[in-house]
Amino acid sequence: MTRAENDGESAAGLTISENAYRRIRSDIIFGRLRPRQKLKLDGLRDSYGISISTLREILNRLSSEDLVVAEGQRGFEVAPVSVENLKEVAALRLLLETHALEQSFAAGGVEWEGDIVASHHKLATLERRMATGDMSQTELWKRYDWEFHQALISACGSQVLMDTHAAIFDKYLRYQMIALSHRGDIAAGEHKILLQAALDRDAPMARAVLERHVQGGLDHALATGTIA
Repeated sequence: MTRAENDGESAAGLTISENAYRRIRSDIIFGRLRPRQKLKLDGLRDSYGISISTLREILNRLSSEDLVVAEGQRGFEVAPVSVENLKEVAALRLLLETHALEQSFAAGGVEWEGDIVASHHKLATLERRMATGDMSQTELWKRYDWEFHQALISACGSQVLMDTHAAIFDKYLRYQMIALSHRGDIAAGEHKILLQAALDRDAPMARAVLERHVQGGLDHALATGTIA
């Protein structure tokens, strides 16, 4: 489950404030709250069922994650997007993920392999469905995409690295959802090669494919013309 997907789901034991934070964060990541959208406290209070004071705390927290912009006395708005920021996010994702891949390939065991195979199966199933023109489950597709990439690096041995990568991946995902970027068979083929490289412990191959994968996603998102 993506961090953004997890943020959007209620969970037993969560406080009202934490649950609202996760819902608002997920709505930003998946584009339900659009870039530069004004976040009016009265409207958010009604939508998320929390107090104004709690909303301010949540929006300040999201501001620290660069997902919301605080406008002083004028309130808050969803963080804008830009070509420059997308390029920075993509580069940072690649830096973190390639390092984690190498560590994970060296340490992963049989259970790690099983997790990779299972996560790829789910992703490939959605990719085949989307190849027929069915785009009705784009959020589920990105959830499975995240799960596969997280599975690949899950044996890296560093929770800090995993958490940092997850936060950057969510920002990269936000751009993909805004651009509705889907590269079809090309991306699906790259995922398949990454799967085999993991099973073969071929870190140089995985690194080369991941570089092509992220750059291809970046180029495709920019080509849509939806990010200025």
